[in-house]
Amino acid sequence: MIVLYFILLAPFLSGFFQENQPVEKIQIDGPYVVYKNDLIYVQYIYQEGGIKSVTTDSFPVSQKKNIELRVATDEPGKYFTVKLKNRLSNEKSEFGKPAKLLAISDIEANFKALRTLLQVNGVIDQEFNWTYGKGEVVFTGDFFDRGSQQNEVLWLMYALEEKAREAKGYVHFVLGNHEIMNMNGDFRYVHPRYMEHAKMMGVPYISFYWDNTELGRWLRTKNIAQRIGDILFVHGGISTPVNYMNVPAPAINELARPFYPDTTYNYPDIWTEILFSDLGPFWYRGYYSKKSPATSGQVDTTLNVFGVKYITTGHTVVADTISVLYNGRVFNTDVYHAGGNSEAMLVEGGKFYRVNSKGEKFLMK
Repeated sequence: MIVLYFILLAPFLSGFFQENQPVEKIQIDGPYVVYKNDLIYVQYIYQEGGIKSVTTDSFPVSQKKNIELRVATDEPGKYFTVKLKNRLSNEKSEFGKPAKLLAISDIEANFKALRTLLQVNGVIDQEFNWTYGKGEVVFTGDFFDRGSQQNEVLWLMYALEEKAREAKGYVHFVLGNHEIMNMNGDFRYVHPRYMEHAKMMGVPYISFYWDNTELGRWLRTKNIAQRIGDILFVHGGISTPVNYMNVPAPAINELARPFYPDTTYNYPDIWTEILFSDLGPFWYRGYYSKKSPATSGQVDTTLNVFGVKYITTGHTVVADTISVLYNGRVFNTDVYHAGGNSEAMLVEGGKFYRVNSKGEKFLMK
């Protein structure tokens, strides 16, 4: 009889003990780093038993170098740490030719795809340490939007910059249209979780990247056009009107930078208006348009204006793999990472390769 009672009670006892087990508190977003007066506020969002909550810590600005941020990854329970930079300054627009260079674009907040590409191709190890030596990596825009690990992606790029410099390597981040959209108030593609989290924190979403935030300040230091060796990196491309400007990358960046966060869309001159239009470097799609494609002569003009041999873009998916167009002068690195077609472009020994998330390497040129 005692055995029978135990058998009958077992399902109820099991449910009782399961319900009373401690529920894990999981970090699901953050950190958000905000400067106010002489304090630095660091905020995270946690989830515990299906309930989300915001935590806030504050530190004197004088203690900035001692702050260690914890950032989640796509792997449950695995994190990496980030130290805040001592100072932020605008990036140069022109760099020499590195021994090897890896270019990635349009990650769209897909942390797993980014992590995998970097690890499999020897840029970082399993603990997110830089292992690429004096090599350089170029992130060619659209690391924001659509996906659900936007901040994690941004903090990884932010952290790798310092790690690369310590090894005499370099990380470049050229802004795309989605970076600009998030700063100037166009939120069409923002993942809903970020709107929800902003509401929880009692702030508008756009404030996540204002100039009183670490990521907002950092984004404002980046360029929309960058020459590295004999390659011009832009997110979208260079249109004929931008060619007519007949100015190098530094002048384009100087014109555009003050207006990254402008929400009025009222620009002071025709040249700035062009840069922020569909004809600008981070919106232009003419290289890949079927209706009105860029001409070979237009590409030649761009190469002459910027003093390069090649142009590399993202922004427009034209194939399942990285593509070579215009007789080997234009490279498109936009692939559908979320669909499993994750690739990067490797330039090494004067040759161009496409590499994938399996570590495979294919010669392009």
